[in-house]
Parts: sequence; C-alpha cells; structure tokens
Amino acid sequence: MGPVTAGVLQLLALIGALAVVHAPLGNHMARVYSSPEHLRVEKWIYKAIGADPDTEMRWTAYLRGVLAFSFAGVLFLYLLQRVQGVLPGSLGFDSVEPAQAFNTAASFVANTNWQSYYGEQTMGHVVQTAGLAVQNFVSAAVGMAVAVALVRGFARARTGELGNFWADLVRGVTRVLVPLAILGALVLVACGVIQNLSGIHEVGQFTGGSQQWNGGAVASQEAIKELGTNGGGYFNANSAHPFENPTPFTNLFEIFLILLIPVSLTRTFGVMVGSVRQGYAILATMATIWVGFVALMMWTEFAHQGLAPQAAGAAMEGKELRFGVGGSSIFAVTTTLTSTGAVDSFHSSYTGFGGGITMLGMMLGEIAPGGVGSGLYGMLIMAIIAVFIAGLMVGRTPEYLGKKIGPREIKLAAVYILITPALVLVFTSLSMALPTPPNSMLNPGAHGFSEVLYAFTSAANNNGSAFAGLNANTDWFNTTTGLAMLLGRFLPMVFVLALAGSLAGQQPVPATAGTLRTEKPMFTGLLVGAILIIVGLTYFPVLALGPLAEGLA
Repeated sequence: MGPVTAGVLQLLALIGALAVVHAPLGNHMARVYSSPEHLRVEKWIYKAIGADPDTEMRWTAYLRGVLAFSFAGVLFLYLLQRVQGVLPGSLGFDSVEPAQAFNTAASFVANTNWQSYYGEQTMGHVVQTAGLAVQNFVSAAVGMAVAVALVRGFARARTGELGNFWADLVRGVTRVLVPLAILGALVLVACGVIQNLSGIHEVGQFTGGSQQWNGGAVASQEAIKELGTNGGGYFNANSAHPFENPTPFTNLFEIFLILLIPVSLTRTFGVMVGSVRQGYAILATMATIWVGFVALMMWTEFAHQGLAPQAAGAAMEGKELRFGVGGSSIFAVTTTLTSTGAVDSFHSSYTGFGGGITMLGMMLGEIAPGGVGSGLYGMLIMAIIAVFIAGLMVGRTPEYLGKKIGPREIKLAAVYILITPALVLVFTSLSMALPTPPNSMLNPGAHGFSEVLYAFTSAANNNGSAFAGLNANTDWFNTTTGLAMLLGRFLPMVFVLALAGSLAGQQPVPATAGTLRTEKPMFTGLLVGAILIIVGLTYFPVLALGPLAEGLA
C-alpha cells in the first residue's frame, strides 16, 4: 500500500467514526444542557461554590460568571507555579519565573495551552495534574457554556435570559468531559501511552552519555488535552513523543478525540433550535472546509516541492516515520482548524505552502469545526454575516432562524470578527518593528517572519501550536502572547453573549416565501464563500510576506 492510499484510508476511517457518534453524542449534550435535574455530585459542587443553578441569568450576569471564574483560574494557576519549588512532587524543579508563569496561566485558562517551556523539565506532578489538567477540563467547559448560551439566544423568544453559567459549566464537566476523558484515557493506556507518577530516571546508554525522562499521568492528560481541544503536552515534543502518541492507531484516535465534541455540537445546536437540518447545514460547512484543507495539505506535502525535500525524496523533515506524511497532514490540519494546538509533527518543517495552510486554518477563526464551543459560536457568527450579505443582495431584512439581523446584531458580529485579526496584526508588526523581539527568530527572511506571525496567530486564536524556531521564552513574547491569548479568548465572548441576549429578546419572525433557506446546500456554499473571502481580504497581505513568499521561492 502506497503512502497516499494509506493517508486517504485513514481519512475515510476517521470520517466514518465521526459519522457514527455524531448524532448520539449531540443528542446527549442537548439533553445535558436542557435538563432541569441535577446530579447529586453537581449539587455538592453548587453548594461548595455557593451557586444557585436554577437562577436564570441575563447576558451581563452570564458574562460576569465567565470572567470571574476565569480570572480566579488565572490567579490560582499563576500562584501554583510560583510556589512549585516548595510543593511535594515537584521533581526537584524550581518555581516558575513570573513572566512565564503569567503566560502559562493565561494560556491554559484561555484554552490555548501555548507552552514556552519544556514540559518535562519545568512542571512537576502537582502543577501538571492539579493545575494544568484541571484547566483542560474547565476551560473547555467554559467554551461549551458560551456556545450553548448563544444557541439559547436563537431558541428562546421575548426573554433576555440565557440559562445559568454555573450549571452549564458544571454539567459540561461532569456529564460530558469527564466520562469521555475516562474512556479516552483507558484506550490510550491500552495502546501504550504511559500513566504513572514516577520520578526522573535514566533511559538507555548512548554514545557520550544517557538520556533522562520523567514519568507522569500522561494518558489522562492526553485524553482531555485532545478532547477539550486544549493541546498542551506533557512533553515538549507533544504528540510526536512516543510516551504521548506511540502508534499510528493512537495518532488517528487522538485526531478523533479532537473532532468529537466540535462535530457533535452541531447536532446539539440543531436539536436545541428545533431543526436538525440547520445543524446539518453548519456541519456541512465545517466538513467542506476541513476536507478541503486536508486534501490541500496532503497534495502539497506529498508533492514535496523544494530542493531539500526533492533531494530526500519526501517532505519528512519534522515528521515521525510511524505516522508518515498522510497521518501528519490530517493531524496538522485538524489541530489548526480547531483550537487544539497539539502537534505530532513540526509545522515549521512543512513545505512553504504547507506551513501557510496551518496558519490559514487558524486565521479562519478555527471554526471548521473549531474548538469545543468556540467553533460553534464562531461559525454561527459567520452565518449571521452570510445572512446579512444575502439580505443586501436581495434587498430585504436578513433573518436567521426566525430572528431579524438588525443593526445591533450585525455590529456585534462585525466587532467579533475584527478582534482577532487586530490582535494578530498589531502584535506581529510591533514584534518586527522593535529592535529586540526579532532576535528570537531562528531563521531570517520570509520563514523568520512566519515564525512570529504564526506565534501571534496561534495565541490570539487560542490555538497554542508553534512554528518552532522562535524563542518565545522571553519577557516580550511571554507578556505579549499572554495578553493576546486573554484578549483573544474573552473579548469575543463579550460580543457573543451580548448577541445572544439581543436575539433571545426578539419575537420570532415567521418564515415567508422570501425567507432565505439556511438549511439548504446553497446557503452552505454562501457561508463557505463568505468565510474564505473575509479571511482572504484580511490576511492575504501578511501571508504574502511569509509563507506565500517562501513557497513561491
């Protein structure tokens, strides 16, 4: 079997597995977020935090809950890193320096999981399990809660109430993320991923010395790292490390975990708004972009243009032999079209066009299918923009799911899509204009510029993967990427929740003969086109300076 055939078969197997679980899991999540009942363990949690799960919240109260909980998470994780040196299970590692502690705390709370440190040489067992792994669960649950609040905005009428943030947060963890993570961890352990709390030990004898590795609760963190589209690895090599991802099967299974919840949330959306066909339209849009990007990535990487890949006979630099070009391409596209950021190969070593594809995936807003929750609400924002464009073309007031898209709604949607590009472009330009930050670039020219552009694209879009080569562990990059992660995560949520409140307060408009049928393939095509045109107009100039210039060279 040739490598191209193997890659295509992996792709088909992945699509088949997702098709099987899409409806059952989507229906389950719809029941989770609609049920009036509370589990006993959930009641204990509500009592411990002093929350009343039955109190409905308007969008402002919901937003206060999101921000207060997330701020507390940043503060706790920062302090935990700063006192690591005196904690048990620290493996002898010192406390983390202030700038890096801030960056890491912001990163994991913002569901970005950007790491400017070597995981196996910096974080002990307590910080890894009680700090980072916990945030992998709750940061994902926050994204899901905000998405559900927006869905309720479409589903409800003549009310500004969007549910209860604390109930949505806790249910997302206890009824969705924890059960799935346990099952995922068991599969990974059975397939060879390590799970222990051992200390540092020597591994083998090599010419000139030996190698040291520390163990850890890797399988459990790997499961929620992928399932919650987090991406932060226990080891610096991330999912390229054999302790995290030992076989081609675990590689495909981890891709499956990354896509599982974002894909299934489209079914949840359809069920909650009373039209599963609307959910299928959103899913079709996501699938069209994802399959297109995978095909494009496979084509450019299997073609291996460039002097070095042509001389070697394949573009295998930075890729693991056990995964090959096909498995690596699927993983790279999946991790950058979601907000995961995990890597099983190093994107800096991809061909010029291949590296550009990973960047473009993040620049789309990571909506195909995107992160847990953030992918769905990002795509729904783009659907509102597409409906507005269609309304302009036919000269009638745009409507989506029975709600009028008026000046207030379109302004909120427009600001949402402008926030992330502004962060990416401003921080990138500052880093290139100031005298010191360019010293962190390993490579000159277009590739060096791509390293910086990729870093801020990853941070502002809450992805977390890196282009390698860039020394991001400096005060400048730790501070600026930390700010980009926090602003890129929570500023958009402000406008999503404000939009949800505005929609929930409307009286539904009955469909007429002139209503745009947003469940039809024509709308899917319009939505795909709108996404690509908006992103292309926004980012083409900066892409031309980096990956496009490198690819054409």
